Amino acid sequence: MPVPWFLLSLALGRSPMVLSLEKLMGPQDTARCSPGLSCHLWDGDVLCLPGSIVSAPGPVLVPTRLQTELVLRCHQETDCDLCVRVAIHLAVHGHWKEPKDEAKFGRAADPELEEPVNAFLQAQVVLSFQAYPTARCVLLEVQVPAALVQPGQSVGSVVFDCFEAALGAEVRLWSYTQPRYQKELNLTQQLPDCKGLEVRDSIQSCWALPWLSVSADGDDVHLVLDVSEEQHFGLSLYWNQIQGPTKPWWHKNLTGPRNITLNHTDLFPCLCIQVWPLEPDSVRTSICPFTEDPRAHRNLWRAARLRLLPPRGWQLNAPCSLLAEATLCWQAPGGGPCQSLVPPLSWANVTVNKTLELPLLNAHPNLCVQVSSWEKLQLQQCLWADSLGALKDDMLLVETRGPQDNRSLCALEPSGCTPLLSRASTRAARLGEELLQDLQSGQCLQLWEDDLRALWACPMDKYVHQRWALVWLACLLLASVLFLLFLFKKDHVKGWLRLLKEDLRAGAAARARAALLLYSAEDSGFERLVGALASALCQLPLRVAVDLWSRRELSAQGPLAWFHAQRRQTLQEGGVVVLLFSPGAVALCHEWLQDGASASAPHGPHDAFAASLSCVLPDFLQGRAPGRYVGAYFDGLLHSEAVPALFRSVPVFSLPSQLPDFLGTLQGPGAPRPGRLGQRAKQVSRALQPALDQVLKAPGNPGGPGDGTRDGT
Repeated sequence: MPVPWFLLSLALGRSPMVLSLEKLMGPQDTARCSPGLSCHLWDGDVLCLPGSIVSAPGPVLVPTRLQTELVLRCHQETDCDLCVRVAIHLAVHGHWKEPKDEAKFGRAADPELEEPVNAFLQAQVVLSFQAYPTARCVLLEVQVPAALVQPGQSVGSVVFDCFEAALGAEVRLWSYTQPRYQKELNLTQQLPDCKGLEVRDSIQSCWALPWLSVSADGDDVHLVLDVSEEQHFGLSLYWNQIQGPTKPWWHKNLTGPRNITLNHTDLFPCLCIQVWPLEPDSVRTSICPFTEDPRAHRNLWRAARLRLLPPRGWQLNAPCSLLAEATLCWQAPGGGPCQSLVPPLSWANVTVNKTLELPLLNAHPNLCVQVSSWEKLQLQQCLWADSLGALKDDMLLVETRGPQDNRSLCALEPSGCTPLLSRASTRAARLGEELLQDLQSGQCLQLWEDDLRALWACPMDKYVHQRWALVWLACLLLASVLFLLFLFKKDHVKGWLRLLKEDLRAGAAARARAALLLYSAEDSGFERLVGALASALCQLPLRVAVDLWSRRELSAQGPLAWFHAQRRQTLQEGGVVVLLFSPGAVALCHEWLQDGASASAPHGPHDAFAASLSCVLPDFLQGRAPGRYVGAYFDGLLHSEAVPALFRSVPVFSLPSQLPDFLGTLQGPGAPRPGRLGQRAKQVSRALQPALDQVLKAPGNPGGPGDGTRDGT
């Protein structure tokens, strides 16, 4: 991987963002050594032939490290080229050998094998350079006195000036000796362009370069190009992905100067800008200014999509690379949090736009994948819901294996992992023996295993059927008793049946469908209108929950906690959440969609609508709203097109003009016949109209005095 220059050019002593470079006058290459060494640069380039590695006959000089620095090679003060200075650090490799030392230096080695003091170690060091379309090799001869030789220690360095290269090019360096005693050193680096250097007045190719700056103005971002009149240049916006090639997004040839505006929703951390003059072999400048922009990171997660691919694949789609952690979890029916499982999917394996394999033996609809960033849940998707069906009421068993074939089993429940055969008052504890028998008889499906753990899914349908069989038997017994009573005491039974019928009607009202009303508290008149609607809906029958009737709970729990509890209870009972749109509610939704969590703070002590957006919006964004949510607005207070498009994925009704359809949707499959439904709609409309007229007549309201707007639906 190319190494950024600002991590390596420490000797420059300037800010790593803009580098000021030393100037070298003249075209000739030179070499210089650190004190104690002598060196010589061969004239002209040599062939790059590393050859094979050979054994060292004794102590030899070898290169141990390459260090680079950028300089300018100038023919005149304002006519310079970018040049790469290379420092090669050398060390001694190998040890003295007595016979060879004696023959080489003409001196007998004493018993302590002392080195000759009047001889030199000599090395021929090759330095190879490649930067398209240039390739060069130079040869440096280096000598060090034998008295300075200490095997394994550095003896100094030799500096070569210099290799010319183009701005923005990728350069590769190699260094080795002839003959070669070890693997060659190599280094790859990406050179900066005109934008990252103080060279605009020194390198002529930078003179005509369009200079780009980025500025913010509210929700808009301006790209200001400092280009002379009538100069033609190219501008490209692209997504620079670490994992995979760059993706072009927008490209155009323009004439300067220009001021281009981007909407904040177009920003992503990997969005980069490249600009260049429309001339042959022109230098291109690229910047990526949004890598730390919070808006860009929010847009990235909004655009990310988690896909699960049968049989056991998954894929995270996003315009840019993401630093995220993926985990498996178990989603039980009836809502509730998804419980994390082993094995974890390491963030290092989360590669954007690439299909990855889940470490599972078998698939199950209750298994889900969660993607989190900085411990915040961003995405969740359950496995292949289209092919495997709805969530199952299965019990997940976690097996832990110990030494000597010892193992323990626990059942994953909302309260934690309950050991089987325990005395806890949970379903898993009560059915512990049966679940253990199911596991031993092969009725459970193994989902995953390793040397220490395993996961099993055991069906619970038969235990549910057994309970229902007892219920039906009790019902038959009760019916028989009632029939006998009817035969013996007809008159008494008739009166009792009348009382029973009344009780059944009361019970039906108690078991009516639940409806949770959410609205934005505009003013006291609008609250009275919502109260009138809630009271009328209670006569249908419907079990209505609204914050107007729960002020004490709101003050004690807070709007967010109250809404979470009411929403969970309503949806678990098969109810529906009603979103009442008003101008204030629409403004809150637009604010939330644009700024995310920053708009989630409640606007009042009892404003459950503002508090609820943090949970309502994800349901719509992830496609879970149909069947669970219904929208409505009041005639004259709001136009139908004012409702945000995101919320139109569910039915949205105008009240009271569309009351029959609204009431039919609220009551669901148990709704009465159309004639009966029309009568109920008239009752609700009569109860609603006085409060609506008062709101419409209030000054400042749409449709009030001075405003003739009405909804034409």
